[in-house]
Amino acid sequence: MAGATEILLAVRMMVRLYDKLLKPVSEIYHLNPIEANIISFLHNNPDLDTASDIVELRRLPKGNVSQGVESLIGKGLLRRERDRTDRRRVHLSLTREALPVVASIEACIERFSKTLFAGFSAEETHQYTALTNRMLANVKTGLEEP
Repeated sequence: MAGATEILLAVRMMVRLYDKLLKPVSEIYHLNPIEANIISFLHNNPDLDTASDIVELRRLPKGNVSQGVESLIGKGLLRRERDRTDRRRVHLSLTREALPVVASIEACIERFSKTLFAGFSAEETHQYTALTNRMLANVKTGLEEP
């Protein structure tokens, strides 16, 4: 059984690899990591399109997400629209100008996945995903407990 140290080290190293692969994209498009995360999130989660969704699911600081959203709007990569039934809700969507950024981020994600699962069979990759989803459900439960 893997110990907590090994699990935390593995997660941190995976994050470092992802950040390393994403860095050139961020430099080319003049994005900080939060902005790249926002674009990636909105592209991959079309039904979750508010800043609150990003904060909750990506576990990013609310202030950083707010700044990132404002910056992306200023760069013309994002637009906001008030909800028609609840004016307090603001929906975010990527603009056409964000499409090259999305393509570059997707290429990074593909490269990350290929690196991470190099030498794994399809069954092992499926197993890993299933086990990780179970662990994440346990983590969510643990976070919700008093």
